[in-house]
Amino acid sequence: MDRAELLQLLSPEGLGLLEHVGTIDSTTDVVRLVSRLRADGHQPEMIAAVLTQARLRSRAAAKFGDFAARMLFTPDGLEQATRLRVAALHAGRFAEAGVDVMADLGCGIGADALAFAALDLGVLAIERDEVTAAIATYNLAPFSGVRVELGDATRADLTGVGGVWLDPARREGGRRLNDPADWSPPLDWAFDLARTLPTGIKLGPGIDRDLLPPEAEAQWISVDRDVVEVVLWFGAVARPGIGRAALVLGEHGTAELVAQEDAPDAEPGELGEYLLEPDGAVIRARLIGELARRVDGRMLDASIAWITSDAAPITPLGQTFRVLERFPLDVKTLKRELAARGIGRLEIKKRGVDVDPAEFRTRLSLKGDREATLVLTRVAGARVALLAERVAQ
Repeated sequence: MDRAELLQLLSPEGLGLLEHVGTIDSTTDVVRLVSRLRADGHQPEMIAAVLTQARLRSRAAAKFGDFAARMLFTPDGLEQATRLRVAALHAGRFAEAGVDVMADLGCGIGADALAFAALDLGVLAIERDEVTAAIATYNLAPFSGVRVELGDATRADLTGVGGVWLDPARREGGRRLNDPADWSPPLDWAFDLARTLPTGIKLGPGIDRDLLPPEAEAQWISVDRDVVEVVLWFGAVARPGIGRAALVLGEHGTAELVAQEDAPDAEPGELGEYLLEPDGAVIRARLIGELARRVDGRMLDASIAWITSDAAPITPLGQTFRVLERFPLDVKTLKRELAARGIGRLEIKKRGVDVDPAEFRTRLSLKGDREATLVLTRVAGARVALLAERVAQ
């Protein structure tokens, strides 16, 4: 979105038309809608701006729920924005630590600032991009305690601020910036600031672990099995004695696994009746061994992130499967065995073996009305295929 498009959208005509159009999803007849708007006398540029925003609002509902219907977005801003459910947890940390005024340095479209303001925290939101700052101002307008400023986060006046939130921009001109020194603000600058104020720094979950400061609590967060971020917590918002955490959000609510540091793996052992696939947040936090010990399990293989046990390990921190059969990882054998069981719908999971699941599925020539899960992995170094079924949790 450029400045001209934003001005179109923020005009009385643009905002009125956006409310009139509502949301646009896959069932909307866009061609007919455009024809109707043109017939009503609206200019093509206005229609394009409004329809783009209506599509973004539809996509944003997954992150912002009902709030999305009154917010404005940019495509990049929406992609990078924190889910409101997660942002609320971030905000809670600062509120519990007694912080009353937050600085959101690099606020984007204002997702995290929205959560801070909802807890009655004062917010200074800094954004360097003019269009994005204007959108954040619009989104945060209902909150009197929020001030949005256009500027450089590294030059912000933090007088009176009690806590800091940073989500360094890691893209520029549509390309990903691999060097943390090129991020905005640079990562080393963010770490230096974090040593002076209670701070949370949101990063991509695949961050190079060598970059993690030893004094920070690193918390990986997944939502509905998708690992969305890692947050580094410093000062009063970091929990004593916790260096690694995996927070799992889903229909079950929230569940968390914590440890002082990376957990040593559990000993590998014999394949049991059940398999547990740790949530991605647990894997990223390197707490697989901790989870295995909590469910009285063992590693399926010394180098594979699967846990096996003799009793069903029911936990929101992973997905449980009951092993039905063990086969060699051989297409001819599997094709025969799956056909004999009438399995025509197959979920394929692979870890530790060089297999393309889509190509592998085609070679199996599946037919039948039954469904199952096929786990392609290694057990004690041997390549195996485990026919399994999900266990309800």
